[in-house]
Amino acid sequence: MPDVTSPHLHLLMNHLPVIGTMVGLGLLLLAFLRRSDDLLRASLELFFLIALASLPVYVTGLAAQEALLGRPDVSATAIAAHHNGALVAFAFVEITGAIAWLALWQRRRLTRPAGWTSPTIVVLAIVTLVLMAGAASAGGEIRHPEINVNPTDAARAGWITAAAVQDFVISSPWVWPTAEVLHFIGLSLLVGVLLVVNLRVMGGLQAASFASLHRLLPWAVLGFGVNLVTGTLFLIAMPEQFVTSGPFLWKMAFLMIAGAELLYLTVFDRLWAIGAGMDAAGLDKAITASAVCAWLGVIYCGRMLPFIAGGY
Repeated sequence: MPDVTSPHLHLLMNHLPVIGTMVGLGLLLLAFLRRSDDLLRASLELFFLIALASLPVYVTGLAAQEALLGRPDVSATAIAAHHNGALVAFAFVEITGAIAWLALWQRRRLTRPAGWTSPTIVVLAIVTLVLMAGAASAGGEIRHPEINVNPTDAARAGWITAAAVQDFVISSPWVWPTAEVLHFIGLSLLVGVLLVVNLRVMGGLQAASFASLHRLLPWAVLGFGVNLVTGTLFLIAMPEQFVTSGPFLWKMAFLMIAGAELLYLTVFDRLWAIGAGMDAAGLDKAITASAVCAWLGVIYCGRMLPFIAGGY
């Protein structure tokens, strides 16, 4: 059985954001046409899951880039063009997922959710699809240069380039330490809020209802956003230090589990019904306990990055 390399993994996973965004947009438009609240909620949940799944897609893309750069049969210019397009598309898919989550949170807490969220998601999803199409086209040109009319212009195209971000982080002495401080603050905010909410489901803090703690979840998402931005800066600046690191790959795996549980805390009716003094079902306790363990795994693996597998 042949070894599965990072380019293989990226090729297996890179269709998820594209196809998922198309399906999510179709569900959202169908929900408007049929005035279906169930379809609307399903589309919002899908957009959040697409944003979560895009994290390992981007990481495997960086790993594939590190594996292919320097090969005589692969164009470095085409790789740069693909990365530049993927970076902007990645940013938009994450923003779309964040607003979709906000809409889900509002639909749970408010009688009338903000009217701007759904139209905004439609616009963002369309823009994301266009950007993904461009990134995918550039990706195809890596091994098929005959379809690229001007590879140099393609590598320079885009609102922002990965090379410019890398140069900004490395050449500015204050960027990396500032991003590290913000990363730890974001992680503290994220894990702190989710630990409190999960502890309530696990049986603690019974004087409070789940609904009273549910209002704290946007702070956790804010912390996640800070970590996403700063973590992406680290990745782009020094990809070779992360994409081949065992602790970092385990951190990503734990993050996928813990991130999916955030959606579980946001939308499940059974949790919303837990009032003050009430106990959660055994399955809910098991799920939240698993998420707490996953977050501990994220923290441990992140802390071990400088010490294991040749970290920075």
